[in-house]
Amino acid sequence: MNSMTGYGRGCAESDGLNLVVEITSVNRRTLETQISIPKEWQALERSIVAEVGAVINRGRVQINLQCQEPGSNNGLSWDEEGASSLLKSITKFAQGEEIPFEPDAPLLFKLVHMCRKNSNLPESEEAWPLVKSALNEALQEVNSMRQQEGAALNTDLSQRHEKLIHLLESIRRDSKGEVARYRENLFKRLRQAGLDLDLEDERVLKEIALFADRCDISEEVVRLDSHLEQFAEILPQEGSIGRKLEFLLQEILREFNTIGSKALAVAISKNVLNAKNEIERIREQLQNVQ
Repeated sequence: MNSMTGYGRGCAESDGLNLVVEITSVNRRTLETQISIPKEWQALERSIVAEVGAVINRGRVQINLQCQEPGSNNGLSWDEEGASSLLKSITKFAQGEEIPFEPDAPLLFKLVHMCRKNSNLPESEEAWPLVKSALNEALQEVNSMRQQEGAALNTDLSQRHEKLIHLLESIRRDSKGEVARYRENLFKRLRQAGLDLDLEDERVLKEIALFADRCDISEEVVRLDSHLEQFAEILPQEGSIGRKLEFLLQEILREFNTIGSKALAVAISKNVLNAKNEIERIREQLQNVQ
């Protein structure tokens, strides 16, 4: 079992070109990728998505690639004289139009980017082996973290699954003889009510039997046995299992709800409530399972 939460960082260097790839992933129902790379390498996005998809099946994955170009100390080569000239022109224009103007840091940052010199980055095809190396290193770290958290999730889900089994066993035990007790109570109330009914009449007996059978939860208990067994079989499986477990959990909740609506014993109702609380905690955990 893997979690959908993770972080990884990978680095690569060649011929003065330094790359750093950072990857973060959080839970999502499907695989979503957001990629931030230099515009000169936009053609690599499809290859990056393919590499990510080979390792991660589900989650919202953000990939940020930063690079320091050859011959640059900060990864940004810009025309200082051009930026200065542009700032002077803007200042002169503002004064001529009598517009209050006070340069600030955000404006200077924009001017720097507007006056960037031609990039020294290699072509995307040439850079791909280096990008792939840093990307795979980051993916390995992400996958390792997702596996570690997944192991913790597996332990927690297994414990909560055991609690559901124990609660179901208590419900099974408390439901023994429930139909017969309900039938006898119906007979008793009809007699106490003094209604003009022949309690030995076949039609009356049939109606009483139908009412009594409505509190029979044996079918729901059998289905819960099956659902909980399937849940336990899926937990140790590899790959993307979150959706399977979510579907089974919905069915488990459906059966417990039905039991709660049919059962008359207070002990059964109490155990159904406890089971629904455990199911809600499981549901929250499953939101982060790949």
